[in-house]
Amino acid sequence: MAILVRAKSFLSSSLSSLTRSQRCNHTLGERGLQAELYSGMAPAPNPALRPIDTSKWKKIQASKVGISLSMISYPSWIVLKILHKGGFEAYLVGGCVRDLLLNRTPKDFDVITTANLKQIRKKFHRAEIIGKRFPICRVHIKGSIIEVSSFETVARHDADKEKALSSLLPKICDEKDLIRWRNSRNRDFTINSLFFDPFTCNIYDYNGGMSDLKSLKLRTLIPAHLSFQEDCARILRGLRIAARLCLSFSKDTERAMYDLSASIGGLDKFRLMLEVNYMLSYGAAVQSICLLQRFNLLNILLPFQAAYISQHRATKNSMMLMKLFFNLDKLVSCDHPADSSIWVGLLMFHLALVNNPQDALVIWTFASVLYHGNWKEGVEFAREYTKLEVKFVPEISEFSETKSDEDLAKEVAQFASLVQDSVGVLTETSNLFESMSRYPFSPCSGLVFVPKITAKNTGKLFDLMVEDIRSFINGRGRMSPEINFHLLGIGDPCETRFVLGKIILETMKAGPRGDATEIGNDEKDLQPKATEEILSNNEIPAKKVKKHAPSSFIPDGNRGMLKKQKLVDDDTAIKNQEMVTKDELNDLAEKHQEFVKTCKLSENKTNSMQGKISEKEEKSKKDKEKKPKKHTKAVEKSKEHIALHTVSKKQQRVVRELNLREEDEMDNLEKVLGKEEVMERTEEHKGRAGEERSGVSSLSSLFR
Repeated sequence: MAILVRAKSFLSSSLSSLTRSQRCNHTLGERGLQAELYSGMAPAPNPALRPIDTSKWKKIQASKVGISLSMISYPSWIVLKILHKGGFEAYLVGGCVRDLLLNRTPKDFDVITTANLKQIRKKFHRAEIIGKRFPICRVHIKGSIIEVSSFETVARHDADKEKALSSLLPKICDEKDLIRWRNSRNRDFTINSLFFDPFTCNIYDYNGGMSDLKSLKLRTLIPAHLSFQEDCARILRGLRIAARLCLSFSKDTERAMYDLSASIGGLDKFRLMLEVNYMLSYGAAVQSICLLQRFNLLNILLPFQAAYISQHRATKNSMMLMKLFFNLDKLVSCDHPADSSIWVGLLMFHLALVNNPQDALVIWTFASVLYHGNWKEGVEFAREYTKLEVKFVPEISEFSETKSDEDLAKEVAQFASLVQDSVGVLTETSNLFESMSRYPFSPCSGLVFVPKITAKNTGKLFDLMVEDIRSFINGRGRMSPEINFHLLGIGDPCETRFVLGKIILETMKAGPRGDATEIGNDEKDLQPKATEEILSNNEIPAKKVKKHAPSSFIPDGNRGMLKKQKLVDDDTAIKNQEMVTKDELNDLAEKHQEFVKTCKLSENKTNSMQGKISEKEEKSKKDKEKKPKKHTKAVEKSKEHIALHTVSKKQQRVVRELNLREEDEMDNLEKVLGKEEVMERTEEHKGRAGEERSGVSSLSSLFR
């Protein structure tokens, strides 16, 4: 009986081992290892083990896919050349190759080389080796940091896997291809496994990355569950890439993200902060928040914001939070990123408003003082534009225009203090739970990951407003209203305050209209609209061109002077805000008609004084009246007529003023559209707007 039990136990153990081994081999695919049963038994055949089909490996000439050497950053090119001259192979690898193929500016350029880390460090004056599990060499050159990794590092770390992989390759295989292929198999997604050799101008694709990139598909190199179990941070990285490039997910990648989303709670806080900063500071914050909510990750990372969004989805209210990040996305990009203090500051501002709703005038003044850099200009601006009705619930409590400057200063300073206090929700678990009492039925992970030093520095941005708001001086001075992205990227307090004010003003100006991407009630609505449009058209997204410029509130680049003008209604504006609207052309046409009528009246009076015009002139006039007159021809005709005939001084003055006014309008229009375009548009008095201005976009043009 005991023998029978042992035999049964042995068989069960063997089958269990076989099942696990086969599952592992099925999961690993090409990386699978030979399954073996209990010692003494013959190895079981494994259908998952099959030779690698090297015919699918691709080598593409970079010029054929639109990549040139001029697209490589200068510091990266220097690193590549130094390694190459030292006798080592050196490649660009990963996300930078992917972005170059999409004609986008890479976040950074990663280099990989056949040199080991010590050899890399010896080649550069300023270089240090960092990291324990996968060490790399950080090279400081020309004010930039280039991360250089070694093929040797991965090969040494996964020696057993390397042997198993090598056994699947054909006996005849190029050594360089073998080195690149082995390394590519250890990367996260197929689109990140591409190598670019700038010296032969070849791109190497061993895993179908080019095909996935063309179809805008995000797919893991190995089965997704196994990939995310190896490193759950890949989930956040995948969402970030999908948000920025408008990618869809393969079925197994999407399923694994849902199944393993809770695992990110175990990541190191520094790693979480790094990944969230990449999501929110590089121009894709709105899409990233949508995807985090879709995969139940926002509940873990930012539970208060997740609860706020869920409530607004249920009530179908407009979300001020999403509009704040929408306006942040309009300003920053991968080539012009912001420091983390910008999005931490926005979260603090919004937290303070949700927990302590404010009068609209207080919010306008708070933002305006940040933007203009001093109290006097800030409050003058706020009083001018607080007449615009803004309805954000629950953030705005009331509207009032009758507050005295003294009362307003106290309320703004008090609100600035509330903004500073709200940072505790992002750094202290106890504060987070207390704040979540507002949403008692929403889940709260209790996770806080924003470093206290970051929170402290962000809170200091509002010190001057709390201490003495009426003496507040930003310190930015009369600098250009254009954003200094270098200062913004390093977290300069003056520049950060200026941009925070700019973002809040834009949000208040637009009000609760549907400019920002909102999170819908259906899961399908959570996918960014841009993604659906691109996928339906099967087009590779074009390079995101960002234009930054002074606010339309401030004329001639002078922030010290207020331009009192009505804000353009975004609902009636043409999509391209840099073009002249139809209404403007129609207004100009009406003015032109009035001008022509005035000229005709002047003609009639002149004719009565001096007699009839000659038959030749009358005939010529009738012929010309049959033809449609262009705007400039009408002006020239009226000038010639006035010059030919004597009129009273009063008539001359009237006509002169009309001429000057019309010429000014023409000059302004020609500056925007160009002379030929103006002539065509004036003749038609309708149609779409013309050529883009060569200048930069205004503050009001950020809403499309």
